[in-house]
Amino acid sequence: MATLDFTPIFRSSVGFDRLPGMLSDAIARTGSGYPPYNIEKCGEDRYRIILALAGFTREDVEIVLEHNRLFVRGKIKDRNASTYLHRGIASRPFERQFDLADFIEVTGATMGEGLLVIDLKRELPEALKPRSIPINAGTFVNMHAKSAGEKGWPPLVQPNWPLPKPFTNRMDRCHA
Repeated sequence: MATLDFTPIFRSSVGFDRLPGMLSDAIARTGSGYPPYNIEKCGEDRYRIILALAGFTREDVEIVLEHNRLFVRGKIKDRNASTYLHRGIASRPFERQFDLADFIEVTGATMGEGLLVIDLKRELPEALKPRSIPINAGTFVNMHAKSAGEKGWPPLVQPNWPLPKPFTNRMDRCHA
C-alpha cells in the first residue's frame, strides 16, 4: 500500500488534521459494491446521494448521521415466504458509509420507484462566511495589562519607545 505524505498540505493549511485519517479509512474500507449509488452535485452547496434499492421499503432502510459520517443500512424483513424460480433482485442486508465534510447537513430523504434519494446541503454558519475586516489607524493597545493602574508588560510595538532588554520569552505569549 502506498504511503501518503501530507507535509506540504500541513505547511500552509490549518484544520486539515483529520484528512489523513479520513483517507486511510476510505482506502481500508472494504465494500461489496452493493447497493449501487450515485453522488450528484446539484448546485453550489447542494448534493444528492441516490441508492438503487429495488425491493426495499422505507421500513427496511435506516439513515443515521453520526460525527460527519452518514450510514445507510438496509435489511428486508421477511414479508412472505414466496417460492422463487429465479431471484435476480438482490435483497441482502447492506450498510453504506459516506464521509461528509464539515457543515454538510442532511435536508431530506425520499424513497420511491426503487431509489432512495438523500438530499444534502452545505450550511456555513454566519461566523464562518467571508467578511471584510476593517483596518484601523492608531497605536497598539496593551492587551496584557491587568488594569489601567496596574503594571503589565509593555506591548511589542509602541511609537518612539525602544523594546526592553533583554527580550526573552515574550514572543512565546499569545498576542491575539
